[in-house]
Amino acid sequence: MKKFCAKVHLWLSIPFGIIIAIVCLTGAILVFETEIKELCHPSHYFVKEVKGEPLPPAALIKAARQQLPDSIRINGIRIPSDPKRTWQLVLPGKGATVFIDPYTAEITGMSDGKGFFMQVMRLHRWLLDSYKRDGSFSLGKNVVGYATLALVFILISGLVIWYPRNRKVLKNRLKINTKSGWRRFFYDLHVSGGFYAMLLLLVMALTGLTWSFGWYRNTFYAVFGVETAQMQGHAPAATTKPVAKGEAPHREGNRERNKKRTDYRQWAEVLSTLQSQYPTYNSITIQDGSATVSTANYGNTRGSDRYTFDPATGEITETQLYKDLPKSGKIRGWIYSVHAGTWGGITTKILSCLACFLGTVFVITGYYFWLKKKFRRKK
Repeated sequence: MKKFCAKVHLWLSIPFGIIIAIVCLTGAILVFETEIKELCHPSHYFVKEVKGEPLPPAALIKAARQQLPDSIRINGIRIPSDPKRTWQLVLPGKGATVFIDPYTAEITGMSDGKGFFMQVMRLHRWLLDSYKRDGSFSLGKNVVGYATLALVFILISGLVIWYPRNRKVLKNRLKINTKSGWRRFFYDLHVSGGFYAMLLLLVMALTGLTWSFGWYRNTFYAVFGVETAQMQGHAPAATTKPVAKGEAPHREGNRERNKKRTDYRQWAEVLSTLQSQYPTYNSITIQDGSATVSTANYGNTRGSDRYTFDPATGEITETQLYKDLPKSGKIRGWIYSVHAGTWGGITTKILSCLACFLGTVFVITGYYFWLKKKFRRKK
């Protein structure tokens, strides 16, 4: 059995090793994307001085329009709970943001969502290939997918090879010797370090595959009791405020009002209402007719409560609480949180980053011993 697993381990690692190293290294970088951005550009994320109460959203958006080109459209505003942080104006496009000081209305920075970390993400998921929104064939996506699938078998076969015959061998397999030269250190790092990192790498690989293959995603959902049809057609159950007698339904009224210019003055009313309901929260995002409250620091960190409001009055008309969603409304967020290592806070982020970095090291040390053995045979 060990001989067979050794062959599987070797002959999957040789062709896919470089891709696995790229995916692991970029994954290690992406784990701390937010922290690195805040460290490199503190003025984007933190205000110089807290000056009384923040300006209302309408005033901030009006001031931002005077500072931004007319071609830039503002879709919403994101308000953090920390008074020392800047607010963010949400622009069209994934990750496009304008940072604004809520006390002075000064724009402190801007991101188009296409910077360094977007390229790292593209390398991580598609090997810099273009993202196919229509679901058509993507070479980069498939190569990453098959490399990740190979990583699953590499990790499992590696565990079988690692499994010791007795307790004496187990003791040696659990420690990394740093006093017997570099070759011994690299060997122990590959063998013993691989054992310690295997579980996290396996979990990240199994969750990551849901973005690569539809057949795997459907199977993954089925294992957790989520039907694919339910995933595709799911509309979260909403708690709707009763409509008074003789009053027109809010939803139809919203459609008509949304055709008009957005009245940002009502966003202050929505913000005040939600802040009174949530003594603690991470951020509140308000867009025309809808608002999202993010509160989770652990578990599904993408879980949020969603609200619909009347743009004309700021009155909340519908509520969709995360806790009331079925499994189909939660599983995507859980997959991302587990894959990115955010589910357990800073501890799991550090462990996930370390495991990803070691994944790259294992590839390098694996190639090193394979080439060394190959050249030794030729001599």
